[in-house]
Amino acid sequence: MIAQTLLAAAEEHGAETTQNIILPEPYDLLWSIVIFTIIVVVFVKKILPTLQKVLDERAELIQGGIEKAEKAQAEAAAALEEYTAQLTEARAEAARIREDARVEAAQILAEARRRAGTDSERIVETAQRQIEAERHQAVVSLRSEVGSLATELASRIVGESLADDARQQRVIDSFLDDLESTVKAKG
Repeated sequence: MIAQTLLAAAEEHGAETTQNIILPEPYDLLWSIVIFTIIVVVFVKKILPTLQKVLDERAELIQGGIEKAEKAQAEAAAALEEYTAQLTEARAEAARIREDARVEAAQILAEARRRAGTDSERIVETAQRQIEAERHQAVVSLRSEVGSLATELASRIVGESLADDARQQRVIDSFLDDLESTVKAKG
C-alpha cells in the first residue's frame, strides 16, 4: 500500500510539472558546478604541480642526456684529433728514422769503400815490396851463379885460373853490366 500511495503521489506531482529533458534542474546545475570547481581546484593544487614536477624532471633528464652526449661527442672528437696528431707525428718520425738510416748507410758504405781503398793500397804496396825483395834476391842469386859460371867459362877461355876473389868480382861485375846494358838496349 505504501507503494501505491507513493506512485499516486508521483503521478500527481508529475502531472502538474512538465520537466525539460535537455536542461537539468537548477539544484543539479549548482551541485555540478560546485563539484566541478572542487575537482578543478584539487587538480590545479595537487595533481598539476606533481605532473609538472614529473615533466620537469624528465626534461632535466633529457637535457642532461643531451649534454652528456654532446660532451661525449666532444671528447670523441678531441680523441680523434689527438689520435690523428699522434699518427701524423709517428709517420713523420718514421720518415725521419728512414732518412737517418739512409744517411747512416751511405756513411757506412763510404767508410767501407775508404777502408777497402786503404787496404787495397796497403796490400798493393806490400806486394810491390815483396816483389822487389824477391827480385833483389833473384838478382843476388843470379849474380852469384852467373859469376861462378862466368869465372869458370872465362878460366877455360883464357886458360888461366881466376881464383882471385877481387879479380873474379871485377870480371863478374863487368859481365853483368854488359848484360844489363844489352837488355836495356833491346827493351
